[in-house]
Amino acid sequence: MTESEEKKQEEQEVGLYEKLASRTAELLGSGKKTFDEALKKAKDEILGTGDISRGQADKLASFLRRDFSSLNQSAQKTKDALKKAVDPKRVTAGAQSLFVQILRSAAGKLEEVADKSEKNLEYKTGEVTSPGTLSCKECGAEMNLTSTVRIPPCPKCHKTVFRKSY
Repeated sequence: MTESEEKKQEEQEVGLYEKLASRTAELLGSGKKTFDEALKKAKDEILGTGDISRGQADKLASFLRRDFSSLNQSAQKTKDALKKAVDPKRVTAGAQSLFVQILRSAAGKLEEVADKSEKNLEYKTGEVTSPGTLSCKECGAEMNLTSTVRIPPCPKCHKTVFRKSY
């Protein structure tokens, strides 16, 4: 057999393999046949055209069966990996972990805002302030101021830092 004839035969086998694979897929897609049934029917149809011998058809069918088996195994591994990845327990744990991180981050930011706000409400002896209530940050004693005054030390503990409220 010449190189040209070998190439032509190879192209023919590749084309017939593709026809066999395509027809098998169509028959499987109809949902009425198992893989083995679809492959047998597709092989019989190709044999009916007279373009191929039974030996060649059997050889191509064995190649297709091998490829299908390999594809099926790969699909099963992918399915198992996907099931593991989207396991509700894992997804729930992941979501809870993310939620905790968000809450901790938000709590930290809120604490910063609270600290800044607390600093804005902090008044010291010697400062001038408008009417309101000053609570000593050390002992909690309250001074009710009815007019604008310079802040005196705490009458109870003599400390000098207060929190203002109205």
